[in-house]
Amino acid sequence: MSGRLRWGILGAASIAVRRVMPAIARSRAGMLYAVASRDQRRAEEIAGRFGIPHVYGAYEALLADREVDAVYIPLPNNLHRPWTERAAAAGKHVLCEKPLGITAEDAAAMVDACARAGVVLLEAFMYRFHPQIERLQEMLRAGAIGDPWLVRAAFTFAVAGSANIRLDAALGGGGLLDVGCYCVNISRLVLGEPRTAFASADYERDVDVRLAGALRFSGNRMALVDCGLRTPYRQMCEVVGPDGAVLLTRPFQPEEEPAELIIRRSRGQPDERVEVAGTNQYVRMIDHFGDVVAGEPARHPPAEAIANMRVLDALRRAAQTGAPADVG
Repeated sequence: MSGRLRWGILGAASIAVRRVMPAIARSRAGMLYAVASRDQRRAEEIAGRFGIPHVYGAYEALLADREVDAVYIPLPNNLHRPWTERAAAAGKHVLCEKPLGITAEDAAAMVDACARAGVVLLEAFMYRFHPQIERLQEMLRAGAIGDPWLVRAAFTFAVAGSANIRLDAALGGGGLLDVGCYCVNISRLVLGEPRTAFASADYERDVDVRLAGALRFSGNRMALVDCGLRTPYRQMCEVVGPDGAVLLTRPFQPEEEPAELIIRRSRGQPDERVEVAGTNQYVRMIDHFGDVVAGEPARHPPAEAIANMRVLDALRRAAQTGAPADVG
């Protein structure tokens, strides 16, 4: 492979059409080469919209195309592992939607399959590529608020009706896997690896539609997370230290508008507002993927996805049993 990566898209999911495919088209490192859908007409419609030269009515056919360098997998959660493993066997690099699997066991098997095949595997956590997250990490390293001891993170929205795949337990649905994974990820980004998880959840047809949890880290540090599919739209992250707090009002979906970090200190002191220029975090993710294929180290290697899944597994167990769950 030389030059820009030739991307194949497995499926016609909304996230692919609205976010990732436009990002590939805008990237310096990739180009849209093929799309597959089990609905041939849908694949043809998408190909026409984006000027994609190759259309397939089956995922297997796309993987058999030797000109495809990398695939993006936006399929339902329960299909992430089988199609990642098939893509690896076909020699394709893989960008898989978050969460990488339904369980940490799934994620570990996917990482192993790609390592054995010698292909790149990255989890599509796009928010980590936005400069506001880089700026947050710089602030914390510089001691802007002292050593963080608490993270509060929330990501919720309302799913209409009952037909949404997020409400299907067989497909790996639920708020924890869909949006709670972001809250866990940013908590770990700040505080490291938790030891114990506590959680409570409301369920609908065996799918968590509202979940609140707490993660205990070493040194009496904590993260409070909440996520849901039957709640108003909310996203936020607050990092608290002994000398102040940093608030991100749009940590996960800032779109391409300028983002803002608000630093709050002692009573009577004015808030400090740090503006970060707008960008497209999906384009940055695609370009980084291309750099990793070209030989640069991954900023977030696939082992990171396994670690995140371990925490999600623990929160799930804690919510189901009503008892604390060890992580790991």
